[in-house]
Amino acid sequence: MAEVTLRNEITTLLQSQLLAVLSTQQAGHPYANLIAYAHDGLETLIFATPKTTKKFTNLMADPRVSLLVDNRTNTDTDFHTASALTILGAAQEIKEPELSYYRSLFLARHPSLHDFVNAPTTAMLKIVVKYYILVNRFQQVSTLYLTDEKVVMA
Repeated sequence: MAEVTLRNEITTLLQSQLLAVLSTQQAGHPYANLIAYAHDGLETLIFATPKTTKKFTNLMADPRVSLLVDNRTNTDTDFHTASALTILGAAQEIKEPELSYYRSLFLARHPSLHDFVNAPTTAMLKIVVKYYILVNRFQQVSTLYLTDEKVVMA
């Protein structure tokens, strides 16, 4: 798949969905959570979480993350029409002066989360994306690398 087409398909999928599954790890064990996200181009995804959550603790100990965004409908047609996007990157807590910008970006997509995002106990995090793996049409796999650092997966 041509890179321009792949970038367009990834952007379309990211824009069409509001939620992703975030995977972190603790002591080598995976831990998954459903999160609301926003994105700033293809390079950065943003989400919010209370500072008291296991996912926040996990991310402060090991910033490596994987996310899954998909457009399934839970019907048989998904085997041929659904797309699933795996996103690999590293998370970091957002601080000023960037915080205001990213908080506004997130709230433009999720205005109902205003009070949650602005609570002093909530952290805003950004994921710097290393690469995307898009699976669609059941078995068509395409990878878009945003950095030269390629993660080796067994």
